[in-house]
Amino acid sequence: MPDPLDTPATPWWARAARPARPPLPWAPMARAALAMALALAAGLLAHRVDLGVFAGLGAMHATMNDRVEPVRLRARRIAWAVLASALGMLVGTALQHAQVGAVALGAALTVTAFVSGALSATGPRGSAAGLLLLVSATLGSGMPLPRPWWAAAAVLPAGAVLVLLLGVPLRGRRSPGADPGVRALAAVYDALGRMLADLGTPQGPASRQLLTARLNQLQDVLPPLPRHPQAPAAPAAPAPAPTPADRVHTMYRAALAATEAATGLLWALRPVPPGVAALPGRLARAVERGGGEVPVPDWAPDTPSRQALDAALRAAAATVAGREAALGTAPAPPPDPWRLRVRLVSPGAARYGARLALCIAVGTALVAALPLSRSYWVPMTIAFVLKPDLGSVFLRSVSRSVGTALGVAVTAAVLALAPGPWALVAIAALCVALLPYATAAHYGLNTVVMTPMALVLLQLGGQDGAAEFWPRVLDTVLASAIVLLFGHLLWPERPRHRIEPRLVSAAAALRAYLASVARQDGPEPRAEVWLRRTAYRALADARAEVERGLAEPPPTGRLAAEWLPATAALERLSGAVAAFAAQRRFGGRVPEQAEVERVGRALDELTAAARAHRPPTGAAARPTRPHDPSRSALGRAADELDTLLAGSPSR
Repeated sequence: MPDPLDTPATPWWARAARPARPPLPWAPMARAALAMALALAAGLLAHRVDLGVFAGLGAMHATMNDRVEPVRLRARRIAWAVLASALGMLVGTALQHAQVGAVALGAALTVTAFVSGALSATGPRGSAAGLLLLVSATLGSGMPLPRPWWAAAAVLPAGAVLVLLLGVPLRGRRSPGADPGVRALAAVYDALGRMLADLGTPQGPASRQLLTARLNQLQDVLPPLPRHPQAPAAPAAPAPAPTPADRVHTMYRAALAATEAATGLLWALRPVPPGVAALPGRLARAVERGGGEVPVPDWAPDTPSRQALDAALRAAAATVAGREAALGTAPAPPPDPWRLRVRLVSPGAARYGARLALCIAVGTALVAALPLSRSYWVPMTIAFVLKPDLGSVFLRSVSRSVGTALGVAVTAAVLALAPGPWALVAIAALCVALLPYATAAHYGLNTVVMTPMALVLLQLGGQDGAAEFWPRVLDTVLASAIVLLFGHLLWPERPRHRIEPRLVSAAAALRAYLASVARQDGPEPRAEVWLRRTAYRALADARAEVERGLAEPPPTGRLAAEWLPATAALERLSGAVAAFAAQRRFGGRVPEQAEVERVGRALDELTAAARAHRPPTGAAARPTRPHDPSRSALGRAADELDTLLAGSPSR
């Protein structure tokens, strides 16, 4: 059956212009609007609108990092971002207060840009903190200083605190479905039901990707379970009752087992009865209610993968009902405390820091040489646009210019009708409320929303009038041109810099997962559930990088398209390993060492091709008939990989 995700049928320009359709995040939108309105209203009522503007900036920066997740994770995410924002604001206002020259200012912002870029390479939180560090430093170096000058950095966290406090749930009024972890778990079961319904159809691979994304979100919002040292207990001591966090973790592990079995069925092109496909949806509703019995359909699973799914769904139903189930999985491994430090000094971090520093240096030099009215707008735009971890730099450059022009036009039209200060407060609150949705939908829409908000804040601070809005479009075009020339063309984001490292990581994770399944000497899964989770997450990262590359014009888009068949082949291999695991546990099959080694050699060849920047040129053929359960799943997977690698120069 042809896989629509194997070939880039959509032109790159259509991919670039097509917005996503995320659901409306009502809670973050309401928090953002109320926090912005309170911050600005307090400034107006206290006759210190200058401080109210900086508090509003803090609310905007917190909104940019607000997520639907537990309070502990929200507080940590927002705190890191706003702390970096306040530090950047302190640097920028100190430079302006000291009245440093253009050369010293450019040098200071260039150093800040390098630190910002290196920090951005450490992960999502580091990326947010690095962005706001540089953005606030540029804003602080050019915006009018309040009295005293350091008050800007001091009041900026106040707006963020409002956003954070408005998201704290009221005790005694929470239903089980209001917990972010519970909602994420219900979303996983809904995605699992969709994939089961799409088994054997062209929509199956897309449903698997959605399920992986939902599992990634659940893994991110679940807090790690505390690890207590084993203490001697009295023989008659009763076992402690499971906490709500324990129950969610147990249901999560049960969902992982069902995911493996469903992935094996997707690869084998074997559907299941409609009643079985509908079961995860009923489990999702029970999870939202806080638990309860959900009957499992009586059916006759006739293959190892179907037997594995039946066992996993029965275990999942037991965990949702609060009963014990034999999951046979190990606890999640602890995080690596050295990960952040290693990535902070990695070559990728230094490379991105150098790119960003070069663009900021060029931007500040041009600002000093050209008669620009707002010197901070160009470096601020560079900071926003040059974010390869947030998507295509080319797409962001074009979208930023077009979005700024539209945003300026909308702002000028609205302010012509409602120029009063309280009308400005309402406009800023409306724009920041739309920011969470616009950010998830498309970067161009994000710019259309953010531009009026920035201009309104500047006008509230008494810096800009409506006549000075249109020069911001020219500043944005200049900044985007700098990014395209000095941050994109000179440092091309080719697949060798983005996709190929992800493919190497995914192949290594798949090999570890396969090795764990092959050496399993019993009928129950053990710690390989986390190796499988790591492999699926690495595959999702590789697929995301391919999709980003496909949204760019040639040659980047063409090179990304050349790696798309290999990415799809690795995704199918993960399903083959899942099917092989089911054969091991429910089919009594002994490991075919020759086939395991054959798949391992193919993975080695694919890894070597990625490191040598040579995409495989073989055909990406896939079977069109269901897999014969009497044959090893690894055998068919090895055939697929050999077909893909047939045109590799290494063969």
